[in-house]
Amino acid sequence: MGIPADDVVLIQQGNSPHDPTIVTVNCPDKSGLGCDLCRIILEFGLHITRADFQTDGKWCYIVLWVVQLQHSNLLRLDWDSLKNRLLRVSPPCLTPLYYDQKLNGSSAAPSVYLLKFCCVDRKGLLHDVTEVLTELEFTIQRLKVMTTPDGKVVDLFFITDGRELLHTKKRRDDTCRYLYDVFREYCIGCELQLAGPECDSQRNLSSLPLVVAEELFSCELSEKESCMQALRTATTSPKKAIVTVDNLLSPAHTLLQIQCVDQKGLFYDILRISKDLNIQVAYGRFSSSIKGYRNMDLFVQQTDGKKILDPKLLDNLCSRLKEEMLHPLRVIITNRGPDTELLVANPVELCGKGRPRVFYDVTLALKKLGICIFSAEIGRHSTQDRQWEVYRFLLVENGEFPLASGQARNQMAAGIRRTLMGW
Repeated sequence: MGIPADDVVLIQQGNSPHDPTIVTVNCPDKSGLGCDLCRIILEFGLHITRADFQTDGKWCYIVLWVVQLQHSNLLRLDWDSLKNRLLRVSPPCLTPLYYDQKLNGSSAAPSVYLLKFCCVDRKGLLHDVTEVLTELEFTIQRLKVMTTPDGKVVDLFFITDGRELLHTKKRRDDTCRYLYDVFREYCIGCELQLAGPECDSQRNLSSLPLVVAEELFSCELSEKESCMQALRTATTSPKKAIVTVDNLLSPAHTLLQIQCVDQKGLFYDILRISKDLNIQVAYGRFSSSIKGYRNMDLFVQQTDGKKILDPKLLDNLCSRLKEEMLHPLRVIITNRGPDTELLVANPVELCGKGRPRVFYDVTLALKKLGICIFSAEIGRHSTQDRQWEVYRFLLVENGEFPLASGQARNQMAAGIRRTLMGW
């Protein structure tokens, strides 16, 4: 027996703007489903305040309490589109009467399109364009931004469509028309077409100096005082991440009790690690924030249905959880020849998906700080144990924010981290 598609995902909005919206998903289970759902929630600019979920390995029931992030409330949130996106990643019910192939989509990678956007330069322009693309539910996969000597900007956005409609002429025409309407006299030209081989050439990041790469990707980054400052700015006490393992309480599951600083995308990060390590979460509870900290209880198993008893596997799981909870994103500011460069990096899921809204948040933080961007690019970098998505920004010196100053750089890095972490 199955259930109607309309009942697989239910969204109940709060009675007032301050009340959370309750998202309920009731469907057959699949590996990594919780991670996929939380990724979409984060992509829509929503923050999970509470969560309860359980599964018997065949069927799952998930309840998420979500609120819109403070700096995302200017974006229009399409709840119907959110519901459709959640439906697409949820496995179909078995009853043929209710099976909708279109809603559940294909497992194939989405097509990448190239948006060429030429515009007169102005402060905050890159974020404003990114905001429009985010509102239209596009994901920026690759990017090349160049500023010309005559004050123009040429942006090459390699994007995928969350609505999976860019193959239609109407969706492409509507996108270009909307960009023209928003930027009016600043807009010089806009073209949108299926990306060709140039997309692959933009995939690999231009070479990172060895010293910069070691600082950006080192596990010891979490010990750096510069990173501690950003957390102490947002919390009244030094950060910590505690993972307690209990193999005695349940005969069939390993209990993970987690406490850490509350931050944006926290539940996504935890489920992403579980998905990548093939750890199945049978039951979980994600409690409301108390004095800036979150408490989580996760009953987990290996893929063979047994609890986790291997000390090496447990140590690896706990280490990864602590590392990702303390630093899901890396931020450094360095010199690139005579210029100042900002680098932001986050781990990529094993399936190849990067973290949502990172580019949006970084450009927002730079706009708030009044810092202009000369050029930007997004690419991938591989280390020994994982792949990273790296965002590189060449910044423009201005009198208001002296980029050569160490104090100014620390303030900028702290401001960017606060925006990324939702503090």
